[in-house]
Amino acid sequence: MESFVNSVNGIIWSSALIYLCLGAGLFFSVVTRFAQVRLFGEMIRLIFKGKASRDGISPFQALTLSLAGRVGMGNIAGVAAAIGFGGPGAVFWMWVVGFLGATTAYIEATLAQIYKEKDARTGEYRGGPAYYFEKALGQRWYGMVFAITAIIALSIFLPGIQINGVVNAVTQVMGEGTTLNVLGADVGVMRLGAITLILIVFGIIIFGGIKRIATFTEVVVPFMAIGYIILALIIMFSNFERIPQIFGLIISDAFTAQAGLGAAIGWGVKRGVYSSEAGQGTAPHAAAAAEVDHPAQQGLVQSFSVYIDTLLVCSATAFMILTMGTYNIQGTLPEGQYLVQNVVAGTEINSPAFTQMAMESAYGAFGSTFTAIAVFFFAFTTILANYYIAEVNVAYLTRYISPRAKRIGLLLVKVLTMAMIAYGGLNSAGYIWAIGDIGVGLIAWLNIVGILLIFFVARPAIKALKDYERQRKAGVTRYTFDPTHLGIKNALYWEQRHLKNQQILTEASLRKVSK
Repeated sequence: MESFVNSVNGIIWSSALIYLCLGAGLFFSVVTRFAQVRLFGEMIRLIFKGKASRDGISPFQALTLSLAGRVGMGNIAGVAAAIGFGGPGAVFWMWVVGFLGATTAYIEATLAQIYKEKDARTGEYRGGPAYYFEKALGQRWYGMVFAITAIIALSIFLPGIQINGVVNAVTQVMGEGTTLNVLGADVGVMRLGAITLILIVFGIIIFGGIKRIATFTEVVVPFMAIGYIILALIIMFSNFERIPQIFGLIISDAFTAQAGLGAAIGWGVKRGVYSSEAGQGTAPHAAAAAEVDHPAQQGLVQSFSVYIDTLLVCSATAFMILTMGTYNIQGTLPEGQYLVQNVVAGTEINSPAFTQMAMESAYGAFGSTFTAIAVFFFAFTTILANYYIAEVNVAYLTRYISPRAKRIGLLLVKVLTMAMIAYGGLNSAGYIWAIGDIGVGLIAWLNIVGILLIFFVARPAIKALKDYERQRKAGVTRYTFDPTHLGIKNALYWEQRHLKNQQILTEASLRKVSK
């Protein structure tokens, strides 16, 4: 089975997908005139502008919900894996993916806002790739294929990566503990305890809906990300003289054959896409749930979230590992053979081990414990975000059937996710990461191809950006969005909202005249 999974993973993550991710990011950067640079200040301003409503969460909550998905094992174990298999140069390609992917994130998030719907039962906003494929391309079958793939990937393939990293981090600090026989396998008590705790807290939160998930991530994600970055900065500045050397190592290794140019690009892009989620099609679900005045606003906020994830959190991990020298490089060599060996042979590369070693070298036992806590919260919030995405896609598939079908679908997703949390915690890291990569690769293929097709068919996200910049230049006090005027079809929510706003303005004018 493991051999089969690795073979499928190799096909999905061929060079075609790697260069498609980079190419799409470069293409959207050009057509938006590098909005990720031009509108950087506007991105920051928009994060703290706007409030939650009865139907939608605030832009900041949407940001933290998407960051809950972005900031996870990819930032701690994923960066370590990129270095361990691709060499320090893989970090450079993660930066490239982050920079170019910021505009891909703008495109997909804006599309999610333009084509979002209100849930008929709860009134909450729903949106994402399945919705914009159906409405922008007129291809409901493609939306259904994405929704089914996303549900499988996010409730079956991906939870295992997060929980596996958590339990490995816990056992790195506390050991496995007393061994028990569970379903014919020997499992440590500490591992079982970590799995049980996550299952209990996860169940409590997901039964509270999107508002409870968003409230939890709004508090936890910024706190842990800031604490993690501060500790990394302390390590960097306490070894200030080595920073130029580390930069030089990353840049020079990105274009040499130390770990193989293909390995550096491949692992850098793969882990960059997994970590930043730019183009992956997962973050748009959170973007669609936000209450905003104009779709481009949340697109720009989501664009900035890629910077937070890749250029801050991932870079913090990379600099810690490289500064403290707590890594091995296996490259394409057989397992157990290393191009570079700085730590004990056999140290699990697809795990938080390198990062924990770096923290422990700098801060002693506290560093390793803090990393385990950070892994716990980063991974846990990612599992929550993934569950929410699966929930949105269940809602998409059942919205024309019946409330009962939706309830059954949501219950099934809850059960599947919790079962995979347990399964992922009990299996080897390499195998679990390979399964997760298949899930990420499949939805990335579907989403990137889809948003490129949408661009050539209608260009709605570009039209929205130009409209937003026009209003910004005019200095309007309140932004509006009229999709019909812009030639954007099937944006039913925004059409109705614009008509309602026009009616309110007309009635106000009539009252003013009558007085």
